[in-house]
Amino acid sequence: METIRVKTSSRIQFVDITSRVREAIAKSGVLDGIAVVHVSHTTAGITINEAADPAVVSDINTKLSQLVPYQDSYRHMEGNSDAHIKATLVGSSVSLIISGGSPVLGTWQGIFFCEFDGPRTRSAAVQVVPA
Repeated sequence: METIRVKTSSRIQFVDITSRVREAIAKSGVLDGIAVVHVSHTTAGITINEAADPAVVSDINTKLSQLVPYQDSYRHMEGNSDAHIKATLVGSSVSLIISGGSPVLGTWQGIFFCEFDGPRTRSAAVQVVPA
């Protein structure tokens, strides 16, 4: 298992970790198999989406904030209920097919660490399993 450290600089931020996941896969030496990228935080998530146009990430953040506003009639006392809900909606892990030593991703796809309660220093685990 490889751990990727992610330092965020704002409360809500998507960080493209694609190159770091590629490095973890290469370091494993596995040519064909599966890689699981997992975030062990209750107010952060992981997703695969378009990495070519930053407007896509902006649109996702805008829509998530409309669906789950920062302040509402939440009962959780820490003041970050929206972050917990957003993390639940996005999810805590993604699975990637590895072929020829590289993750199988579409032309425009990237792997994003999704921070919903930053800024913080976080981590994502990459577990590579050979075929």
